[in-house]
Formats: sequence, structure tokens, C-alpha cells
Amino acid sequence: MSVVAWRIIQRKLAKIAFTGEGARRFGGRWNSPGRAIIYTAQSLALATLEILVHVDSHQLLQDYVAIPVTIPQHLIVKVDDSALPNNWRAYSGAKATRTIGDAWVSQGVSPVLQVPSAVIPAECNFLLNPSHKNFGKLHIGKSRRFQFDPRLTRHGSAR
Repeated sequence: MSVVAWRIIQRKLAKIAFTGEGARRFGGRWNSPGRAIIYTAQSLALATLEILVHVDSHQLLQDYVAIPVTIPQHLIVKVDDSALPNNWRAYSGAKATRTIGDAWVSQGVSPVLQVPSAVIPAECNFLLNPSHKNFGKLHIGKSRRFQFDPRLTRHGSAR
């Protein structure tokens, strides 16, 4: 069995979408700067929401692609939600989530870590470790053009 995760990224960055370079340079909710990981979402809809909370509305009008990743389930390790602090969704809780993600990368337990989404905690994101020896067992699909609905922007044509 396998699951399909999604990554939405600007088309101009598609060639490096699975290097983890952006997260390595800037860090993220689940990693400190210096640790290369790739953030993906369990659905295209969740990937859309994850982008929406991180960009200004005018950026949604840029050229994006969506890329599916097929992940064999046996390669996924799941974060124990009960181990997360109550404030893990807040920026102040990022230290705890980064510690978890950094330990996962350092220990090399799996190429994929399933974590709850801070946007919709009942859904999940999949973190990918491009340095893991089994990363090549993931199947990165063909990118396809992705357009955000203009109504999602403050100045969308439908408003």
C-alpha cells in the first residue's frame, strides 16, 4: 500500500522542489535551519491551504506547479500527537516541533515523517528526508500546472 502526498511550488523552483534546500536555508515548523527536509501534504487541498497561510495574496497569481509523491506506507513513521505540547500550532511552539523534526533527520529512522498539519490538525503533512538512504523508494510524479482560484486573493476577479 502507498499514499500520495502533494507539493505545490512556484514553477521556477520545480527543479529543486525535492532537494530540501528552502527548508535547509530558512528552517520551518518541523526543522531548524541547516536541516534539509521537504514539506508535502496529504491532499492537494491541504497543500493549497499550507501555501495560503504562508504567502501574500498577490503571490498566488504567480506560476505554480503541483507535484505528486507516491510513498510506500512502510516507509512512514508517524509523530505521536500526544507527545506534542499544547501550543505546538503556535509560533511559540515551534521549538518543540523543530526538536522532533531535527531528531528524526539525525536518527535516520525513515525517509518520511507524518506530522499533523498546523492548519488543519485532523489532517497531516509528510516530511521527506532527501538524505535518507531510502528516499529513492519514493516516486516523484510529473509536475502539473496549478492555478489558485483568483477568489482566494484579496483582489480576485470574483470580488
